Amino acid sequence: MRQRQPGVGMTGFASLPPVAAAEPARHEIDALQDIHVILSGVRFALLTGAGLSTDSGIPDYRGPGSAPRAPMTYQEFIGEPGNRQRYWARNHLGWSHLRRADPNDGHAAVARLEHRGLLTGLITQNVDRLHEEAGSQNVVDLHGRFDQVVCLDCFRRYSRRMLAGVLEELNPGFLERAAAAGIIEMAPDADATIEDAELIESFVVAHCPACAGTLKPDFVYFGENVPKDRVERSYAMVDAAGALLVAGSSLTVMSGLRFVRHAAKHGKSVVIINRGPTRGDDLATVKLDAGVSEALTWLAQELPPL
Repeated sequence: MRQRQPGVGMTGFASLPPVAAAEPARHEIDALQDIHVILSGVRFALLTGAGLSTDSGIPDYRGPGSAPRAPMTYQEFIGEPGNRQRYWARNHLGWSHLRRADPNDGHAAVARLEHRGLLTGLITQNVDRLHEEAGSQNVVDLHGRFDQVVCLDCFRRYSRRMLAGVLEELNPGFLERAAAAGIIEMAPDADATIEDAELIESFVVAHCPACAGTLKPDFVYFGENVPKDRVERSYAMVDAAGALLVAGSSLTVMSGLRFVRHAAKHGKSVVIINRGPTRGDDLATVKLDAGVSEALTWLAQELPPL
């Protein structure tokens, strides 16, 4: 059995190239044959989660072997200027040390499924934009995207790459001081661990260039609601589908689980492919505990055209 990459990256970033998908095991192919029967002859909606991006070097949140984590909530971020200072100091450090991740074979398989007309649409809980980079087009970035920041006051959006340059100008020598202290430890949520309070307190936070308002990464924090238009568009994809396929999500948060419940309520088949249990297992027509990239690559090869 091949070894997966260690969790060395953060959301949207990695320091190793993607792992190629291996052939599914014999018992996995038996389950994939059952999935093949369910998905053949219908267009289906696809919901993806962090388990799809692990082969791109991006650690997931709740999969087997994932370290416990306590990400900053939306309420914490907006509640205290010191929390925003700590967040942006850590984020600036993480951004500077890791490069963009590359799509893996699972992302490529999803793009092929779409290009062959088999999908009503793609809903992803990931913010890494790897689906778009692999060629997928009809995508709902349910939780937002890592490569943008948004002003909470005037709602203008800016490139995260642009913000990196602004933060570098506001904090000359910060990255060098952090590196010299030897305190860099990457976390899985576009973050880096810094325990040096003095270093954090020296960090100057950037504000919106247009209105001097509060800037926030353009993804949904814990404790923050998914925008209504994304939810409605996702429901429409499920309603137009003959089945729902979930790939690489534990469905721990309601933002994804609601679509499984919606599909099951309306009599649609639900297929779940994920390493480990999910909150939707009791609603699944078929649940396959397997590598997501391998399974999606197999399906993209074997499912017949409509």
